[in-house]
Amino acid sequence: MQNKFRKLFIITNIWFSLLSHCFLCSLILGGKKKKVREGLPQPPTITHQSPKDYIIDPRENIIIHCEAKGKPHPSFSWTRNGTHYDIDEDPNVNMRPHSGTLVVDISRERAEHYEGVYQCTARNKHGTAVSNNIVIRQSRSPLWSKERIKPIVVQEGVSLVLPCRPPAGLPPPIIFWMDNYFQKLPQSERVSQSLNGDLYFSNVRREDSRNDYICYARFPHTQTIQQKQPITVKVLNLDAINDTMADFYNDTDLFSEAPVDERRPTFLIPTGSSSSKMVLRGRVLEMECIAEGLPTPYTSWTKVSGDFPARRTSFLHYNKTLHIANVSESDAGEYRCTAKNLLGVVHHTIRVTVKAAPYWITGAPRNLVLAPGENGVLTCRASGTPKPSIGWSMNGIPIENSPKDVSRKVEDDTVIFTDVQIGSSAVYQCNISNDYGYLLSNAFVNVLSEPPRVLTPADKVYQVIKNHRALMDCSSFGSPIPKITWFKDSRSSTLDGDPYILHDNGTLEIDVAQARNSGKYTCVARNILGIYENHVSLEVKEPTRILKQPEYKVVQRGRSVVFECKVKHDTSLIPTMTWLKDDGELPDDERLIVDSDSLTISDVTENDAGVYTCIMNTTLDQDSASAELTVVERPEPPTDLELTDQKKRSVQLTWTPGDEHNSPIQKFLIQYEDLLHHRGHWHNLTEVPGTKTTAHLKLSPYVHYTFKVLALNDVGFSRPSIPSRTYKTDPAAPDESPAGVQGYGTEHNNLVISWKPLSGLQSNGPGLRYKVMWRQQRLGSEWTQVNVANNSKFTVSGTPTFVPYELKVQAINDYGDGPEPAVALGYSGEDFPVTAPENVHAAVVSSTKAEVHWDPVPHHLIRGHLKGYKVYYWREHSLHKHHPDHMGKHILTFSGNHSHGMLPGLHPFSLYSFYVKVFNGKGEGPQSPEQQFKTPEGVPGLPTSLVVTNPNLNSLTLEWSPPREHNGHITGYTLKYHTVNNSNELGTEEELALAANETSVTLPNLKYSTRYKFYLNAKTIKGPGPAISQEVVTIVDEGNLQTSHPIARSPPHRPTHKAGPASPFANISSSVGEDGAVISWEYWGPEKDVYVEYIVDNSESEEDWKRELVNGSQNVKLKGLKVGLSYRVRVVAKGHHDQPPHRSEELLVTVPAVASRQVDIATQGWFIGLMCAIALLILILLIICFIQRNKGGKYPVKEKEDAHTDPEFQPMKEDDCTFGEYSDNEDHKPLKGSRTPSNGTVKRDDSDDSLVDYGEGGDGQFNEDGSFIGEYSGKSISRDTAEGPENSEAPSPTNAMNSLNSFV
Repeated sequence: MQNKFRKLFIITNIWFSLLSHCFLCSLILGGKKKKVREGLPQPPTITHQSPKDYIIDPRENIIIHCEAKGKPHPSFSWTRNGTHYDIDEDPNVNMRPHSGTLVVDISRERAEHYEGVYQCTARNKHGTAVSNNIVIRQSRSPLWSKERIKPIVVQEGVSLVLPCRPPAGLPPPIIFWMDNYFQKLPQSERVSQSLNGDLYFSNVRREDSRNDYICYARFPHTQTIQQKQPITVKVLNLDAINDTMADFYNDTDLFSEAPVDERRPTFLIPTGSSSSKMVLRGRVLEMECIAEGLPTPYTSWTKVSGDFPARRTSFLHYNKTLHIANVSESDAGEYRCTAKNLLGVVHHTIRVTVKAAPYWITGAPRNLVLAPGENGVLTCRASGTPKPSIGWSMNGIPIENSPKDVSRKVEDDTVIFTDVQIGSSAVYQCNISNDYGYLLSNAFVNVLSEPPRVLTPADKVYQVIKNHRALMDCSSFGSPIPKITWFKDSRSSTLDGDPYILHDNGTLEIDVAQARNSGKYTCVARNILGIYENHVSLEVKEPTRILKQPEYKVVQRGRSVVFECKVKHDTSLIPTMTWLKDDGELPDDERLIVDSDSLTISDVTENDAGVYTCIMNTTLDQDSASAELTVVERPEPPTDLELTDQKKRSVQLTWTPGDEHNSPIQKFLIQYEDLLHHRGHWHNLTEVPGTKTTAHLKLSPYVHYTFKVLALNDVGFSRPSIPSRTYKTDPAAPDESPAGVQGYGTEHNNLVISWKPLSGLQSNGPGLRYKVMWRQQRLGSEWTQVNVANNSKFTVSGTPTFVPYELKVQAINDYGDGPEPAVALGYSGEDFPVTAPENVHAAVVSSTKAEVHWDPVPHHLIRGHLKGYKVYYWREHSLHKHHPDHMGKHILTFSGNHSHGMLPGLHPFSLYSFYVKVFNGKGEGPQSPEQQFKTPEGVPGLPTSLVVTNPNLNSLTLEWSPPREHNGHITGYTLKYHTVNNSNELGTEEELALAANETSVTLPNLKYSTRYKFYLNAKTIKGPGPAISQEVVTIVDEGNLQTSHPIARSPPHRPTHKAGPASPFANISSSVGEDGAVISWEYWGPEKDVYVEYIVDNSESEEDWKRELVNGSQNVKLKGLKVGLSYRVRVVAKGHHDQPPHRSEELLVTVPAVASRQVDIATQGWFIGLMCAIALLILILLIICFIQRNKGGKYPVKEKEDAHTDPEFQPMKEDDCTFGEYSDNEDHKPLKGSRTPSNGTVKRDDSDDSLVDYGEGGDGQFNEDGSFIGEYSGKSISRDTAEGPENSEAPSPTNAMNSLNSFV
């Protein structure tokens, strides 16, 4: 037990040492490290050798390969059949220079002389390596022995086996059966070839008789084919056998003389119920079961002990052979083949065992490079069935016969080396063998002592794409193996741990490289003999990405197509764009134009269809994207039109579709030409789906048909096919009667019978005409008939007015009458109604509605089809005005048989007149006597105007005009008002009740510099009407109160000529602010879909109304209005789709050019101080000017004028040393004198209080609701100040200027 643990401990330590030296071994053996390897000793290594089983072609020289490397270069020797082979004694054998490869010249000696077992040995002073045992055998392809094969006569239905028995060859031949014409004989479930080459018939048939069943054997190594003598087989039934018995008795093999009946299956091979088979691991397992029986059996396979390996299993020869490739131990077990026909089932079980020649478990042992004093392990771990034996050799000599070495210990499949020393280098052979093969492997132990060296080139620059893996090599060499450490930039610490991974071979890995990982890196290699450094750099680049990929295109032939491929890449990398077509180069065609980010193909042809790929390459990465181009075109016309199944009334048309040009045919359109009636005109007959190529066509009599077919795909219709031959149908009586038979009158005493005439295709024969029949719809009436030539109507005269008639129109031709027609109902001509509705009266429903009633007119007095009743009504006058209203008549039509109707949209408190008429298809009857009704009082209309007058510091006067529509007796007015702050929040509402005879009111105790909103409405006994609104801003400006909307007017009254329902909107008002206009209203209608529409005033098109949704509220803010423009605004309520929308009166809203909610700066302290300073400065200048004038000199003002740019300082006149007139920059009006009241408030002069000052000049403008347009527009505050307050106690610039003018 202690020895086992000791062995495990030693193997573990040595295994890690082995891992650390694996890379060193690869450096010594690798081709890239040639310069390092040249100066180092190395034992031999076999690099190339011939296969173990080497079959040679006797017609060519024999070459036995043996190549090896080592330092110094090894020498070579050979053994043959276990003894030394002296090649110098054989003049036919040469060894290639610097190689162990033998070349045997067989021109003077037969190849079979050199058959045997060869082994190559390569040695230098550090060890000896040996090759496998190479068995040399000559390939053979012998001839068939001469034999006379008798004809075979068999009874039909029996089984038969034709033997092949090819001569044994090396390697075995490939067997196949052919006839005299070198055609393979057909095989099936009934006839098949077995694995040994015999031909099996489960049962024979008469067609199996032939005299050229020939078996061929092909020898693959020499590529020769040998042929067996042909076999003759005659299959006869029992009667034929008896008739020819004498002829064939002596020269023929006769089988199965008894009659053959159907029989259950039996196996021809293998025999019995079970068998066994052995197969080697890694080889191919083939098992076959061939059964005979009648009818032919079907063969199937199952694995009793499991499932078949899906990817390695196949069933060949019509399921008679089970093929399993690359056999493994799991494939052992029982397999069952089953043959079955209608009469029974037979089974056979095959027991499969799997043996294995030796195979590596962990791979062949690897070379060891050790430093003096180090440890190592050679492992030769393999398996096989049966278990293989393991033998070790050193330099080709069994290890037990080799010199003893205290540093070496053999433990079964492992050789352990401890504390090796210089001179212990050798080549060790591991030989693993069992009954089925062997493995021979060479592995050397090379003991070296070398200082470290880094083999990676110095200052190498590694470039990697961001988010990709970065690998920086530090390939080193040294013995003992150097230890590798890495540093970055400042070398503050070693690079170990996330994101760095240090591999055993010294490579530094960054799994996901980022831009911050760029920089300079240093790798250091250390061992006990020295240190070596190497510097490399890492650059992390942005990835190449295709931002816009080419897209799938479907293009019609002859057009152009563009594939886009837009790419983003690192700017330091040079990109290369490449386009491929179907993974190959683009065709050399000038139609294909490649740009920096696109491919254009002009005049596309069908050859351009395919997959196009754009590839963007840089030195580090690439990205690609593909798209398919499908070229489509109209389909080619169908061809080969053929008429079959010809009958009197039908024919079948077949055709061959043309090329669909990559666009599937959706349908076929079949057209016909009637050469008898409409020559040259093609008509559509029917359509069939694109998947069909036949159509059963229903035809009409007496037509000479010619057909053609068109195909339709996504591009369009094809050209018509070539017309078919003409197909003529025989005449017949009409199949149908004219449609659309109706009767009506054009006069009060006639009846016009009309119908839709039959077409030429419907006539079915010559001589088409019509039998027209009619009679009154009453008992005892007789049919009257007349034959009419090919026409579409017939007029019967002298009929009574509006009488029902029964009508029939029958089609007839020279071959008989058509079917009995259906009876249609018609009426003779109408006349005007002869009487008016009676008992006409009205019932008032509300102030805006009234219901009219009448008695229906008797049907016989209408004298036609009743269309309905019309109510004519008009407004005589208002009950308030007592004078006629010039409104036109309104007409309401009630279709059908009504006896009452509602009159909507009436004016309240009005007198209406009306009468009723009945009308039919001819026209209206006489009117009923005129009647009248009165509508009761309703709520009044909007007051005509609302004006702000007599403003004062804390009061103002409102004046208004009564509503245009009183709709009753005005009982009073209601005034409501409240304050509105800058955020449109409302203050406490105040309400005043006013008498009906009042038209003005003065409101005291108002707050200054405050916005007020007023609402005024009139009242009747029915309640208050809609309110007119007014908005006023009181601003302390020279004591005056400023109104933002001084006058409010109702919209102009437009007389309506048609009564409509009352508007559900009232109190429409607007408030314009800096960020938009707020529209408010009251609404009491049922509709939920309410929105606001607005349009620029004087707009050329009435279709430019814009819409703003309301979302259930009764106000909305319109944003985005352009300054300086006026807008017409209205509120709309939309009902059902069949009802017109309700619209409010239009409101005119003007957006000012400049907002002016600022407080007058003339009341600000800083402005008063500035004015005082300017006044003092002007006073000093006046004194100086006065002194200069008294002295006779002139003040040089021009220089000062040029020096000053301040518009507050105006130039003085040089002639008299006075200031020039102050001129406003905008309207150039002269300044006026000013003075300041004793109370100290700043107040504008009465003559200066002009509405023009609030606008852009010109007359002031007002909105329809009385709001003043210029509220937020006009001049700046500085101008208001410049025009100056009057009675100012302190002097101002304006006072000073006026004083100076007075002085001079």
